[in-house]
Amino acid sequence: MPTIQTNGISLYYEERGLGEPVLLIMGITAAGSVWEPHVADWEKYYRCILPDNRGVGFSDKPDGPYTTEQMADDYAGLLDQLGLEKVRVVGCSMGSTIAMQLALRHPHKVKSMVLMCPWARCDAMAKGIFEHMMHCKARFTPEEFSLYIQLLIFSKSTWDKDEKRAELEAGRRENPPFPQPLHGLQGQAAACINHHVLDQLGTVQSPTLVIGGEEDVFTPPWMGQEIAEAIPGAEIYLYQKLGHAFHFEATEDFNNRVKEWLDKH
Repeated sequence: MPTIQTNGISLYYEERGLGEPVLLIMGITAAGSVWEPHVADWEKYYRCILPDNRGVGFSDKPDGPYTTEQMADDYAGLLDQLGLEKVRVVGCSMGSTIAMQLALRHPHKVKSMVLMCPWARCDAMAKGIFEHMMHCKARFTPEEFSLYIQLLIFSKSTWDKDEKRAELEAGRRENPPFPQPLHGLQGQAAACINHHVLDQLGTVQSPTLVIGGEEDVFTPPWMGQEIAEAIPGAEIYLYQKLGHAFHFEATEDFNNRVKEWLDKH
């Protein structure tokens, strides 16, 4: 398995495709393999780099708390060891907070970035959701916890469809090879809660696309909107009637939209 030593941990990553490099950073609880519906398309055009964040998958899972600054430095080390001076970055949810920190702490490494369902700061409700997520992880069965996450990220438009509900149910029964331990989730949740960069985003020079769902109850549209307003020249696109998992709910449009934007930036 491809791993590198960076920032004090062993970090697992995969590479797919050829062309200019794109670093793909997934969200809380999720391994890099969750990018599959998108990488299956993007690998035709780009060299896709899919790491597992610290705390999940095949990467090390040290005791936390973690920080988004720390996780950004994990990826700066990965890029250095891969010999990549500058890359496009796509970050999903927690991955978007790490992407922001990478652009702030290592601006010469970020050619452009796509921030999916992002936030620059947590309000009281967002902090409550992350705290509840940790409580659920500690008390629920894996299938019950998966249901909670699905309820949090998928919109009514998905739950209303029989076929989609069946897919979600099947997904809840899948067992990852290395389930995320509670302390890994706790470390990641701490990073999410304490991420606060709104007052720094005016210094970001990388072209930025903010993209999300209008019915996202996890990271509501206002979070992305204030980021788009804070980063000079940033663009924003919100999917109507879709939630936090808009990229799974409108995969073909999302894949094409992001690919076209990356081609230009």
